[in-house]
Amino acid sequence: MTSTFDLYSRVRALPLGDRLFSLAFALKAPYFRTIRPRVTIMRPHEAEVVVGKRWGVQNHIGTVHAIAVCNGLEAAMGLLAEATVPEGHRWLPKGMEVDYLAKSTSDLVCRAETTGADWAGAPDVPVTVTATRDDGTVVVRGTIHLWVTPVG
Repeated sequence: MTSTFDLYSRVRALPLGDRLFSLAFALKAPYFRTIRPRVTIMRPHEAEVVVGKRWGVQNHIGTVHAIAVCNGLEAAMGLLAEATVPEGHRWLPKGMEVDYLAKSTSDLVCRAETTGADWAGAPDVPVTVTATRDDGTVVVRGTIHLWVTPVG
């Protein structure tokens, strides 16, 4: 268990623990502060963050900017990786492929998912990512590729 996953497991039991962890997560990885991710799920093979549709992440047509969506997807992937990476290993993202499918006109749920079989293929580990609007429409779908290697 990584220190990030251990912290999440302890803090989420507190009142407003998810919000407290979300704030700590955004402070630890400053580039996530711009999207203000709210962590809702972090466990092996699954993570989820909510990116609110607010002025600071909107583009010129009033939808959530594509790069802000990708930032949310990368945040979810990082949480999943921290919860899933085997003991004595580390991970690094090495690429991202996304398809923009619909306008991001609401808050977005950014999800990352893997299976045991995905991790068995290490060092190359594909993480499936999706961003979904409030009405259930998937607005972005893709894969983030990880490089998972032993530490040392």
